[in-house]
Order: sequence, then C-alpha cells, then structure tokens
Amino acid sequence: MRNTRQAVTASQTCAICERSLLVGERAVRYSPDGESFVDVCPLCQEIALDHGWLKEGSPTTPVVSERRRKRLPGLGSLFESRKPQVERVVDEPILRRLSGPEVAMVEAADLFNESAFRRTIAGIAKSLGSPRASIVPLSGTNSEVVLTVAWDISWYQYRITPDSGQPVKLAERGHEPRELESLFTAWNARLTQDGRIAPDISPV
Repeated sequence: MRNTRQAVTASQTCAICERSLLVGERAVRYSPDGESFVDVCPLCQEIALDHGWLKEGSPTTPVVSERRRKRLPGLGSLFESRKPQVERVVDEPILRRLSGPEVAMVEAADLFNESAFRRTIAGIAKSLGSPRASIVPLSGTNSEVVLTVAWDISWYQYRITPDSGQPVKLAERGHEPRELESLFTAWNARLTQDGRIAPDISPV
C-alpha cells in the first residue's frame, strides 16, 4: 500500500459525517443522549450543538426545547429523509422539459444540500478552495445517484437514494482524483458561493 500525503486515523470516525479524521485533526466528544459519548470532527461541531448534544466536560446540559427533542430524538434523525424546502439548485429558469437523468441530478443535489454532508464539504472548501463535482445517475431499476466532490489532494463520493430512509451516504473517500473511475470525472456540477452543490444544466 503506497503512502499518501495525508493519512487518516483508523480509530476515530465522526459520528455525524462518518468520515475518518485526518492526522492532526482533533475530535471533540459529544453525548447525543446524556449518557454515552461519540467523536465529532471540527467541521460538524456546530451541527452537534444545533441538535442539543452535550459537549464532554460542559458544566451544564444545553437547554433544548421539547419541540426539538421530539423532532430530533437521536443520532439517526440527523440523516432522516426530508423533503427539501429550498428552491431547486438551478441558476436560470429552465425553458425546456428536463430529461429523466437531469431530473435525477437535480433531486440528488437537493437531497445532498439538505444533509449534514453539505456543511462538511463547504467547510473543506474554505481550506482547499472550490472543488470539482459530478452527479451521475446510475443505470438500472433503482434510482441511485453518485455525487463526487474532488480537490487535488482529496475526494469524497456519496451515494444518494431518494427512497431510502437514509438517502445520502458517504460511500468512499480518497486522496488522489486519478483513483476515480472515468465515469465519475465528467465534471458536470459545482459548489456555489453559498455552499450548495448545483448541477450544470443548460436552460434551453
């Protein structure tokens, strides 16, 4: 196995975005239920606090409304399927009927932008700059879509299945974009200034 410029620690995985922490990254422990503790990477700590998780060593338990506790009962709820409440991620009005694959791309981008992974990618982009991205609907009876985000020294690949209880999952990650199959390197999407993944679709 060849060495890479950035190794990962096998023992620590973020409980929110599920990625392995890079060497030098310091995880902070949070408790979703007030009893057990899990590791949270620096990019996801704000998400943990937003959901009322207790940071290890905190003198008091954060106050979380009963409404929020009912809506977010535990870790699994971070990844529950929700219908996006935002507009479609297309910059210009579409003046034609979208094809089936184009509809799948837009829906996959919407689901990703509503997931916790969006904040992870936006946070990495602040350090590494704007990434290249692709959205590829897979052929077959299921509606699975592969979303790939890549920089020169790192890449992440997500599987998006709209009908699944957990529609967005981190499938693979690596360090060299040349490790990716050519199917996933036809860069047809981008990261917008507000941190969303948007497919490049011609309006006419």
